[in-house]
Amino acid sequence: MDDRLNQLRGPAKAKRHNARTIAALTGNPGCSRRAVLDAAGVDKVKLSEQLGFPGSFGQSRFALSRGNAFEAMLKADDCELLRSVLGASSALAYQDLGSSSVDDRHAQTVKAIAGARAALIDHPLLTLDVAGQTVYLEPDLVAYANHGRLQVVEIKSFAIIDDQAESAKVSAAAVQAAVYVLALRELLGRLGQDPMLVSHEVVLVCPENFSLNPKAVVLDVRKQLSTLRRQLSRLSSVSSLIAELPDFVSFDVTLEPAALVEALGHIEPRYAPECLSACELSVYCRHEASGGTAVLGRSVREALGGIESVDEVLALAEGRQTPSEDQAESAALLQAALKLRNEALSSSSSSSFSSSPAAE
Repeated sequence: MDDRLNQLRGPAKAKRHNARTIAALTGNPGCSRRAVLDAAGVDKVKLSEQLGFPGSFGQSRFALSRGNAFEAMLKADDCELLRSVLGASSALAYQDLGSSSVDDRHAQTVKAIAGARAALIDHPLLTLDVAGQTVYLEPDLVAYANHGRLQVVEIKSFAIIDDQAESAKVSAAAVQAAVYVLALRELLGRLGQDPMLVSHEVVLVCPENFSLNPKAVVLDVRKQLSTLRRQLSRLSSVSSLIAELPDFVSFDVTLEPAALVEALGHIEPRYAPECLSACELSVYCRHEASGGTAVLGRSVREALGGIESVDEVLALAEGRQTPSEDQAESAALLQAALKLRNEALSSSSSSSFSSSPAAE
């Protein structure tokens, strides 16, 4: 399987997962295309550029500098401000592992977590097995022990304004934090300790209102953990998808665009508008799905009962196509919806005409 994955990727170095890419897996668990590309370690940014459909990902320079400044402020003076926000005692031990090499940091993280019950641990380095690959994960900020339980702390630069934050950003932060919770629990399991000592409640620290004053909120990530485990399990069993691919298929980013388009055509995608904020290949997949119901959103696609084409939807609604047995219910709903729309438009037109000066 490793040889086949290397063949699919080509000579390029495998693109390693991180917490963000692992979290993104939960956004569209039904996409076989992403499962195969991620398992093979294909660089989807370069792939999308070679196809002529580059996407725009990552934070702006302003957001990055603001986030770095906010994090540095929280961590100054042995995390004094962060301690006050978290309600952590100044007597708690503080360990910064950031200056060590990768192997040393991971070893020190294992040692710190194995022996500490009440400690602030800065720059820990965790591992997680993803489709047979060992992925190194660095929590954005700190994992700390609270009341005898380890708890993940995520520091983000987006603001909490009047106790409200952008739901999409909070959701993304919760999934990313769930990745760290899962990695911590697996580490405790390997150490022979109870994985449930890692709390399912994570602490999100953000600027409050329009200042850099920190505010901490607690997020329950049990739902995200369940989804994450299910998707990682699916990714690790991607071998069945790969086995079905013809031997000549390759996603080598140096190939001609036509060859890559043909190769991608052998793997079923599952495009949804949400992919645009989570997958580097989404602009190409949107172009590919043009004219299909998938571009209208997952809820619309599911409500249409699997009808793939917008033209077919319109034909069924207008009675120009006889529905199959599976399409009968959807066709009846579409025809009723079209009738109501026509009546509403007709009523609106009549009302506008009767109230015009000419009608008077």
